[in-house]
Amino acid sequence: QVQLVESGGGLVQAGGSLRLSCAASGRTFSTYAMAWFRQAPEPRKFVAGINWSAGTTYYADSVKGRFTISRDHAKNTMYLQMNSLKPEDTDVYYCATQGSPTGAFGSWGQGTQVTVSS
Repeated sequence: QVQLVESGGGLVQAGGSLRLSCAASGRTFSTYAMAWFRQAPEPRKFVAGINWSAGTTYYADSVKGRFTISRDHAKNTMYLQMNSLKPEDTDVYYCATQGSPTGAFGSWGQGTQVTVSS
């Protein structure tokens, strides 16, 4: 099992930036990929993902060119740099891990609130 803790959310004005962090602990060696999702509306919506070893990245169309996902192996931490934020980016953001290319995202963090004011 992998334990995940998100941080970095907050309140920012439109056009501003935030950096979310997701610290992983436990059986991190079994991680194939990690990703960020947003909560509303359900089901949780994919935002960005990264292959843990290769570093290949994937983005939802709505965030391409504005958000950047990255990871630090030494710190077992994933990041989401969020630039040019819009009010519609307001949501609870979750990080999650995937153990294999076809597996489900089985471990989830508790979420961090991002609020963008207009």
